[in-house]
Amino acid sequence: MRTLPLITAAALLVGAAPAKKLLTPTDIVAAAPASAWKTIPADDLLVMDLAKGGRIVIQLAPAFAPIHVANIKALAHGSYWAGASVYRLQDNYVAQWGQNESDKPWPAGVVAKPPAEYTRSLKGLTITPLGSPDPYAPGAGFADGWPVAYAPKGGWADLAHCYGSVGVGRDLSPDTGTGGELYAVIGQAPRQLDRNIALVGRVIDGIGRLSALPRGTGDLGFYTDKVQNVPIASVRLASQMPAGERPSYEYMDTRSASFARYLHVRANRHDDFYVRPAGGVDLCNVQVPVRRKG
Repeated sequence: MRTLPLITAAALLVGAAPAKKLLTPTDIVAAAPASAWKTIPADDLLVMDLAKGGRIVIQLAPAFAPIHVANIKALAHGSYWAGASVYRLQDNYVAQWGQNESDKPWPAGVVAKPPAEYTRSLKGLTITPLGSPDPYAPGAGFADGWPVAYAPKGGWADLAHCYGSVGVGRDLSPDTGTGGELYAVIGQAPRQLDRNIALVGRVIDGIGRLSALPRGTGDLGFYTDKVQNVPIASVRLASQMPAGERPSYEYMDTRSASFARYLHVRANRHDDFYVRPAGGVDLCNVQVPVRRKG
């Protein structure tokens, strides 16, 4: 009886086709064509420069809170935030800035008592579903580049409180806030705030500068001494800046094929680091890609 030659695993691989590279979300973003990106209008970019250096850029969401956003634009044009500061840093929660209950008068055009823009109609929105259950609403997904929760039967949609989301500080209801006091989420997504407060945008650049500031030691993270406040040099719309100095950004179109692939891979990670794909993903863990132009 003849003895068959020993064939090693390495020998079996000789001539075999190379293993297909498993794509990561970063790969998909890098390969997305120009048609998959949308430019953010300069009038929807709020640029906040800190007095000691550092810039925070906020994309505004007029389609979700039109009156509050119009207020914010009027406040920027009226230089309302001159002398303002970051005065609250609550760990794993929010950074808050503004005039901190100042009696400074509102600039022209500010609506002092806006309606409660906590939800909007589903009409006019094209939503790319998340594909995973959401504990805070019947549905969740993405519309016009924003993470949204929604109710098909109720006919409403709202922006979700995710890391970097920017909302309007307010007193107890029925107060809705004007937009003069703003906060950004710097911790675990506080989704319990959804439909309870007006979200007006998100930080698309510089969130690390806010989240790295010293935590306040007073109740709710307020600084107990004004000397701890972080002074703000200016808050402007990019449209107010000279053309050559304006920052410009674009976001991935959430109706594009590239975003569909990105969303699928975020929920089903098969690349080298992952042992077991989750098969689902949280709404706030699918950060819509945003990049600076130029």
